[in-house]
Amino acid sequence: MTSAIPFVRILFVLLSLIFMITFAIGVEESPTIWTYAWGAGLGLVLGGVLLGIDHLFRRFNLRSFTVVVLGLFIGYLMSLALILIFDAIIEIAGAHPDHFLVEIVKIFLFLFGTYLGVIMILRASDEIYVSIPFVKFSPSVERSKEIVLDPSALQDPRIIDLAASGLLDKRLILPRFLMRSLQRDEESHDEEVRRKAKRGFEVVQKLEQLPELSLRFHETDFPEVKEITEKSLRLARLLDADLLSADINRIQMAQIEGVRVFNIHSLSNALKPLMPRGEILKIKIQRYGKEEMQGVGYLEDGTMVVVNGGADFIGETVEAHVLSVKHTSSGRIIFCNVAEEC
Repeated sequence: MTSAIPFVRILFVLLSLIFMITFAIGVEESPTIWTYAWGAGLGLVLGGVLLGIDHLFRRFNLRSFTVVVLGLFIGYLMSLALILIFDAIIEIAGAHPDHFLVEIVKIFLFLFGTYLGVIMILRASDEIYVSIPFVKFSPSVERSKEIVLDPSALQDPRIIDLAASGLLDKRLILPRFLMRSLQRDEESHDEEVRRKAKRGFEVVQKLEQLPELSLRFHETDFPEVKEITEKSLRLARLLDADLLSADINRIQMAQIEGVRVFNIHSLSNALKPLMPRGEILKIKIQRYGKEEMQGVGYLEDGTMVVVNGGADFIGETVEAHVLSVKHTSSGRIIFCNVAEEC
């Protein structure tokens, strides 16, 4: 299907050339070489405009297109109704206002009705179902839930690798209010706030570059809610979607709200390799542990390793036998004995 897109683009550029050259020949009684030239020029301009529009709308999916078309149709009917009401009021009142003024009012009513129809349909797009009275049609196959991005997720670069894995394809939603919040933070006087905003924009840019991800933006906002994280939670509840977060505290709040949270730290910990009892690993002892004679080191993925007898080897790399693995809210902790003492 993707290979057909270049063919369609070339076809419409050629059609633009043919139409404009034909138009140029029809305008002039005795066509010359300049007639063909300016006709071909107009055709190329028209073809360029079409390709530009295609580039602007490349992020729109079929669902968005359908919603906009439905909004235009309903808005058109609404504008016609407003114009008919306006004509009826003038006729009943027996007034004879200036024709120019009447036409201006009708143009305004037409644009107002169409705009209102499109905006209302866009805002209620998640509540629209194909239905007839007393019957609601729903998909026979239940699809995977969508996933709303939490502000903290944009501060964790691991989301890029997670999105590139394909697990989030066509499911990830980025709220517009989150982008507006990043824009405000980018203009802040606080250097740390500006740095976080810049990092968030970089993550969004890399997510948009993943073609299979199909990152979608959502326009729904909650003006009465000031906190961005709370807005993300409410949007997830409104869409019956899950939430992707890097904030451990977000899980408890989400459980109260009835929203399931995918925590990036938990996902990362779940994918860390298990260390069976008795396995030997090499670890650099970096500091003293809480207990006497304990040393603490860290694996490449950040997993803490507590080594009994490692206090005498601070700054050195030792071999250690795995005793057990403890799971905590912040990750896994591996307990070992120094190999020389086993």
